[in-house]
Amino acid sequence: MISNSVRVKYSLMLTYFLFAILLNSVGTVILQVINGYGVSKEAASVLEGFKDLPIALVSFMLAAYLPRFGYRNAMMLGTLLVTGVSLLMPLLPVFWMTKVLFFCVGSAFGLVKVSLYSTVGLISDDKQQHASIMNTIEGIFMVGVLSGYWLFGAFIDGDDPASSNWLNVYWCLALLGGLNFLLLWRTPFANPVPQQSSRPMEDFLAMLKLALKPLVLVFVLSAFLYVLIEQGLGTWLPTFNNQVLHLPADMSVQATSIFAACLAIGRLGAGVLMTRINWYVLLNICLLAMAALVLVSMPLANLAMPQAQMSWGNAPLAAFVFPLIGLFMAPIYPAINSIMLSSLPKIQHAAMTGLIVIFSALGGTTGSMITGLVFGSFSGQTAFYLSLIPIAAILITLFYFRQGTLQQSPAAPIRDGSAHTGG
Repeated sequence: MISNSVRVKYSLMLTYFLFAILLNSVGTVILQVINGYGVSKEAASVLEGFKDLPIALVSFMLAAYLPRFGYRNAMMLGTLLVTGVSLLMPLLPVFWMTKVLFFCVGSAFGLVKVSLYSTVGLISDDKQQHASIMNTIEGIFMVGVLSGYWLFGAFIDGDDPASSNWLNVYWCLALLGGLNFLLLWRTPFANPVPQQSSRPMEDFLAMLKLALKPLVLVFVLSAFLYVLIEQGLGTWLPTFNNQVLHLPADMSVQATSIFAACLAIGRLGAGVLMTRINWYVLLNICLLAMAALVLVSMPLANLAMPQAQMSWGNAPLAAFVFPLIGLFMAPIYPAINSIMLSSLPKIQHAAMTGLIVIFSALGGTTGSMITGLVFGSFSGQTAFYLSLIPIAAILITLFYFRQGTLQQSPAAPIRDGSAHTGG
């Protein structure tokens, strides 16, 4: 017999896998609407905002209330929403429908991520187990991203970029969503012991007060900058491959899977590395390596030339070198999230996760839109060179984050001036 805690982990993994495909398909969809619907880069860049701003809004408005509503109920509602909108995508092949898709995906993910991160706190017994489960789930997320690139690539017609055949992928995603809903429905979840106030508005205000604490401010700024880099690069990498490296549309999407694979490998292996290397030292090494790869890869991209018969054998070297940045990017986000969450009592995890999701979403929108604007106005190389600025900024914020965690007692909650969220 499989224990209920294991069933909960499986349901969390499948849910995150589904949303990984949908959320990170935005780069592929941007490429397809540019090629198929004749949309400009600047206009297509708003799809990231349609995805990320609802994540921020839903998390901001509802994160403090989810322990009352129930984490499983929230995840079931989110899964049902994305299943329904996936069924509509092939039936309405127009640009505005892609906006509706990502608006619904973002809104649903705002519910799902807060619930998922909070549930990890309920099924883990200590910081080590919490970090292990977090890295595994984030690794599964990147496996979903990797799978999504190949899944979408299988439906894209490389010889006819304007073909609408790629929309048939959403029938598969709707089926996966339905299966995930059934698994969540059949898996009981534990909810935290109710320690919130009797008035929901006080729970919401407590989340806002939590955000004003110095350690939390430095943390959310680090998360914002990280996601700005990851989404800025990941969202526009298919278009970079297609228009700068001259890969066919299907190969451009599939080549982006190298980036996702590196993120998956890095996150799944991060737990092992962190048992041997101090997290602060490891993350600084990763950031310096990321900067080095940008400086090496962009000159290689300038050497790429169009090929009459482009294949994996004659693809530009930059198509294989630049995605390796994912290996070094991978440990940063789950590491800082786990360190922050495990310093809090479990009853505060929903509120803290709400802040994580809000600032991550804002970072993703900012990164994608800036990259898209620079890409359209200057070049893809210039847009990717700009990632050096937030990389340098994270080196600074991590220093202060480490100082704050050293001053914070591991067992002590971060006080926010009110007793109802502190446990």
